[in-house]
Parts: sequence; structure tokens; C-alpha cells
Amino acid sequence: MLNFEYYNPTKIIFGKETQNQIGDLVKAYGGNRVLLHYGGSSAKKSGVYDQVMRALKESGLTVFELGGVKPNPRVSLIREGVTLCKQEGIDFIVALGGGSVIDSAKGVAAGSYYDGDVWDFYMKKAPVGQALPIGVILTIPAAGSETSAGSVVTNEEGHYKRDCQGETLIPKFAVLNPQLCFTLPDYQVSAGVSDILAHVMERYFTNTEHVDLTDRLCEATMRTVIQNVRLVRENKENYDAWAEIMWAGTIAHNNLLGTGREQDWSSHNIEHELSAEYDIAHGAGLAIIFPAWMKYVYHENIYRFVQFAVRVWDVDFACERPEEIVLEGIRRMEGFFRSIGMPVRLSEAGIGEDRFEQMAEKACMFGSIGGFKKLSEQDIVEIFRIAR
Repeated sequence: MLNFEYYNPTKIIFGKETQNQIGDLVKAYGGNRVLLHYGGSSAKKSGVYDQVMRALKESGLTVFELGGVKPNPRVSLIREGVTLCKQEGIDFIVALGGGSVIDSAKGVAAGSYYDGDVWDFYMKKAPVGQALPIGVILTIPAAGSETSAGSVVTNEEGHYKRDCQGETLIPKFAVLNPQLCFTLPDYQVSAGVSDILAHVMERYFTNTEHVDLTDRLCEATMRTVIQNVRLVRENKENYDAWAEIMWAGTIAHNNLLGTGREQDWSSHNIEHELSAEYDIAHGAGLAIIFPAWMKYVYHENIYRFVQFAVRVWDVDFACERPEEIVLEGIRRMEGFFRSIGMPVRLSEAGIGEDRFEQMAEKACMFGSIGGFKKLSEQDIVEIFRIAR
């Protein structure tokens, strides 16, 4: 196990009707002039927008709003938010939605204290410094951004999808009410689950030895999600199953599961180019890229993949050939993704081969990627080819 520091200050408020506490929570963290940031019409159709707006105003807060966040959130809207916050003296941001809304809110929060273009943070031209405080009401368990220090956004000019990191971006609190997930469409549920599993796997596939505790925590988190998404798809109002998934999504990306171990993150970096170029849902892209990455790299540490196949996918360890165990584990994972409506090949998502080299070059803009195996541009092209 490697040396590590672990810090996660986000206060979690979990359970039924907890969104109604939002006004008191914002005031407890010093908010007075609040930006409510959200996505499209779903928040209004479900009624949660009205509940939140009412709770904020009943607490005596001055509320401004900025909707319109899209999946793979755009930096152009973030720039609008930055201007609004500076003009109106906003001192707190409430993100109502999933990872896209939260990541967009983080960009607004960071940009509000910066004199340059907020995109500088994502292109590593400037470090994230002071930021407006953020509170989250989570409606889509997936990205784990409700307790993370990262933000991932897309720049429409040039089709770039990049991340920035900073402790000041970690939300002050996150309200997690599984009831708010009841109206999610099947595809969004499945893409979210794919994202959660990918967050765990980016940490699980490591060459660091003697990490038994976090191995078991990772495996338990993955098995919990795999089991409960089936229950949710059968009954969208299964509160207990949603509670398991929602909490797993947070645990998957608050970095508890990554403590003391080298992490990978190459599949995420590769997928960022895919969704930037084709605007595919992030979770769907990960369902395509992760199996292809596994097939390309498993020889680097075959017994890590054997462990994954046996402990997560119940492959029979009695098989004499480790490679057969590994490939069966990957097949079962692909079968799971297909069973919940996710693509596992680029062709299934209508994506051709004409931009492989271009996307690989952009993925390596800052050098080779990956911790489990360092990947060059040519390696990434080969992974795209396997994913065809």
C-alpha cells in the first residue's frame, strides 16, 4: 500500500424529502445571494425545481437561476454563469441535477474569482484557486461529482473535453434523496450505472500490491450496483434499490476506494475524446471503451484481471488457464452492459473509424496516459480498433 492523504469535507444529507432542507443548508454555509443551476425541463416536470425554489425563497434567500446545462456540459454556458455571478454578487451556487450540472457549477464557481477565461483551468494554463461555495441536490447517481474535486466540461470550439481539479471545488454539502431518481429514463439509469462502475474500475485496476481492503470495497461496490440496477429497471420506484445505487455512486468517486493505490484513468481520458467528438453519453462511451481497454492491457497483470472475473463476475476459478478466466469475465461484463441497454461496440453507437488518430492525438495532448499501463497515441488507436 502506498502512502496517502485522504480528505473529503462534503456533508452528506441522505434520505426522503431532504431537498426541502436546502434553504437552511445554504444559510448555514453563509449563502445569501444564490445561483440555482440546473439542466433542462426534467427538473421542472418532476416538481423538484419548484420544491427547491420554494425552500430557498422561504429561507429569505435572493435567488437567481441559470438553466440549460446539457450532457457533456459546455464551457459557453459556464461563461454565462461566471458573468452572472460577477454582475449580481452571487455568494453561493446550488447545483440541481447530475454530474453535468455539478461540473458546470464548479466551472462557474472557479471562474467567478478569476480575471481570465475559465477555460484556462481546463487547459492547465492556470490552477484553480478561490471558488464560490457549492451545494448539490443530486438527481442522477452517476458522476460522483457531488463529493469530488474535479470538473469535466466540453469546449464546442475544437471539440475538446477536459477536466480541472481543485479542493475549493469540493461541494460543501450534497443532498441525496433516492426519490428524485424515480422518473429517470432507462437509458439515463444505465449510463449512470456504467459511469459508476467505471469510476470504481479506474481505481481497481492497479499494479500496487497489498491493497486488500480497498480491493474488497471496490468489489462490494461494483456487485451492489450490478445487483440493484436490475431491481430499479424492474421497478423505478424501488426506493431501497435506488438508495444502494445512489450511495454507491458517491462512494465510487469520493476517492475512498483509491486510497493507497496507483490509479489508471486512461479509459476515462479516451472516452472524453469520444464524447467530445460525437456527443455520446459519457456512461455509454465508457461501456464501449472499458472492455476494449481490458482486452488490450490485461497481460500487464493478468492475475488482477483474474481476481476481477472471479470476485465480481463469479467466473469459476477452477479453470486451468488464467487467460480464459479473464476473457470470460470481460464477456460477462459486456453481457451485463448489453442487458441494461448500453452499447459495447463503436458500431452499435453509429461511430466509424475515420477519427481514431485524431482522437488519440488529442487524448495525449499532455503526454502518455494511464497508470496501469502507459498508453501512447498508437496504443489508443489500437484500443479504438478493438472497440469497433
